[in-house]
Amino acid sequence: MKISAFAIPEAVLGKHNVKNDKLDQADKLVKSKKKTYPHVELAGENAAVEADVIIIPKDSKTDLILRDLDFVETRLSKSPPDKEKIILEKMKLSLEKEDFISSVVLTEQDKEVISGYGLLTLKPVVVITKEELENMGVLLARVLSESGFITFLTVGDKENRAWLIKQGTTAWEGAGVIHSDIQQGFIRAEIISFANFISCGGETQAKQQGKMRLEQKDYIMQDADLVNFRFNK
Repeated sequence: MKISAFAIPEAVLGKHNVKNDKLDQADKLVKSKKKTYPHVELAGENAAVEADVIIIPKDSKTDLILRDLDFVETRLSKSPPDKEKIILEKMKLSLEKEDFISSVVLTEQDKEVISGYGLLTLKPVVVITKEELENMGVLLARVLSESGFITFLTVGDKENRAWLIKQGTTAWEGAGVIHSDIQQGFIRAEIISFANFISCGGETQAKQQGKMRLEQKDYIMQDADLVNFRFNK
């Protein structure tokens, strides 16, 4: 995923690993040759439109809001269709209160109407202080959490790994995060909740105590679920 550092010239751009405490706990119980944290790309301000998340200093929040407000007012001045006009007016009202557009309740149809607008505050925006840049690992973990991202875990064999997903991701979608072949051949997901994994003392013990569940494609993934996807090769 990509995070845009807006109005933060001192940000260290590039790939960053995001420390994951639950992966660390799992790694102590199931030994593997490799431990892989989620990683994100921190990009500059010019990547804001394409980024998944924006981080911005508190004192620059208004600049971001004004960019969206200028766009919305320009669209309204062009006498858009009634449906679009209603959505734009909702967003304008929110922006004038110095709230992000993400705070506006929009239907899926509404979102489709404005999908090509490139509105910055429609996506998750996390306000930071520049002091937080001194501990990038802690900052990025907070950014992911506040932006609605969670992880699921795969353990054993050659690698223990945390995979980054959005809250609300299904098992079928999660399989695709690992590999499209796993998604296409999906049979079921073998799930152990993180709480059961820890309380039982590991994957094998959790299975022995009947804590592994078989879930179908539409199962909604929970944070730090231990997952093994069964699929047709």
